[in-house]
Amino acid sequence: MLHFLKKIINKNNPTRPYHRKEIDLLFTKVKAQMHQDALTKGGDGIALFTDCYTGETLRGGDRYDYEHIRSSEDVFMTYRDRLTNTEIAQVVNCPENVAVTLRTINQSKGKMRMEAWMANSNNVSNHSISMAISKRRVANADLGIKNKVEEILSRR
Repeated sequence: MLHFLKKIINKNNPTRPYHRKEIDLLFTKVKAQMHQDALTKGGDGIALFTDCYTGETLRGGDRYDYEHIRSSEDVFMTYRDRLTNTEIAQVVNCPENVAVTLRTINQSKGKMRMEAWMANSNNVSNHSISMAISKRRVANADLGIKNKVEEILSRR
């Protein structure tokens, strides 16, 4: 009963502060599955990824990070008036919104929206960003987020 009440309180408080506990718990599981898939793809016991912003091949041992294309805070703040923290975690960690990129890119981008970060031509040139790949990944993330929200709301 207490869990049910917490869900109602969280969902009905459209001004609740940013909270990552549920997001991070699910993110850990998503990253573990992505790593397993990358090991299989690598075929030699070394993970194989494609950088979501450059298109470059990344191998286990490279300095890469798992990345929320749309930041967890941005998604949380957008949907906190309609979704619970657990539901927001599902949206943030939908497959279209989680990818891998070089750590230097992830750290440089921080919580900025990709469009704002790419508006600085130094970011694009210094990190060998492919505008076409990045724009496709952002559009795909936005669509995945939208679809996940609609799926969650349709189950109510």
